[in-house]
Amino acid sequence: MVSSSAQSVEDYLDELDAERRVQLTKLRELVLASLPSGYQEAMEWGMICYQVPLSISGPTYNQKPLAAVSIASQKNYISIYLLGIYASPEMTSEFHSRWQQSGKRLDMGKACVRFKTLDGADLETIAWACGLLTPTEFSAMYLAARGNR
Repeated sequence: MVSSSAQSVEDYLDELDAERRVQLTKLRELVLASLPSGYQEAMEWGMICYQVPLSISGPTYNQKPLAAVSIASQKNYISIYLLGIYASPEMTSEFHSRWQQSGKRLDMGKACVRFKTLDGADLETIAWACGLLTPTEFSAMYLAARGNR
């Protein structure tokens, strides 16, 4: 599944085959346990998103909550989008360093980390990255990156 039209996280997980459902459920539990309080779990952009409520961030350019972390089941891999580290070269560098120490192969774009199964992922580093920023801190980083636009 590349994108889903599921209206709820439960519906999204139900669309997956049994093994992938187990994998994404465990990743979801890790994200939920690692995120600072205040984020909202929702289905957005065809994947599971952990977003900053508009009551915290204020208006955004597209009138949608800011997605800090998202997880998705792609055709050949699982992906997690870590937008907090994407906005910070220092956090990105620390993320790479931590992952390298795990000895696991890192397949990463700018914010998207891809792996076939959770066995191929450095779950400790993912948890670290998810816990870095409160919703208020993530919003401030977003506003600083956008400048006066």
